[in-house]
Amino acid sequence: MSPDPLIEIDRVSFGYDPSRSILKDVSLRFPRGKVTAILGGSGCGKTTLLRLIGGVHGASSGRVVFDGEVINARDRRQLYRLRRRMGMLFQFGALFTDLTVYENVAFPLREQTDLPEALIRDIVLMKLNAVGLRGAAPLRIAEVSGGMARRVALARAIALDPELIMYDEPFAGLDLISMGVAATLIRTLNDITGATSLVVSHDVPECMAISDFVVLMAAPGRIVAKGTPQELMDSTDPEVRQFVRGEPDGPVKFHYPAPELAQDFGLERAA
Repeated sequence: MSPDPLIEIDRVSFGYDPSRSILKDVSLRFPRGKVTAILGGSGCGKTTLLRLIGGVHGASSGRVVFDGEVINARDRRQLYRLRRRMGMLFQFGALFTDLTVYENVAFPLREQTDLPEALIRDIVLMKLNAVGLRGAAPLRIAEVSGGMARRVALARAIALDPELIMYDEPFAGLDLISMGVAATLIRTLNDITGATSLVVSHDVPECMAISDFVVLMAAPGRIVAKGTPQELMDSTDPEVRQFVRGEPDGPVKFHYPAPELAQDFGLERAA
């Protein structure tokens, strides 16, 4: 990866409470101008990693560095300044349900810029056209499907042409056609604008097709592998092979750690 990364995760650990670690001593470098996919099963810390980069939470230990500047989650002025350079597609859209499709995409432009309304209109319609929803501009969020709402959220995430775009499960809820269009759009936006893109997802084929680099995570918050898509596809590591091939049996377990079933149901006492 690039020796001059846009984002550096330096020995970061984090947990929402002291008894459960989400990330453990994680170190990563995300190169400028590239698409990096962050793959892994549910609960391994993928979304948490994006939240730390955005300053939603502060690391318990270690540093999160954006363009040479250590992110301080307690410094509101710094966060507002840095977030103007970031775009975020939230996992569940986070759209304003009382606003129209148009108003949702216009919101960050009105909040963060002094552009005239006529120019905002042109930008909003261009972003909606990029995701195939220019005709849906006057509709309310309740009037669009879940997949369409996801594309509205994508248009809003790119409204300000950010240097860093973070996509949290961008393919969730999309049909196969929309999924292919969204994947192509992520790649195209990255190449045209020179942005840096981080894509958190479970969808291996789409991410492998559009990414320059891939990071594979596993619970509890550890890095299993990182490299080019081809390097991960060719890996002989059992954990990597199981995930990228979707095999049901292997080192990655389906069940979250729990006591023995007999213990929870009191069968040991009965015996």
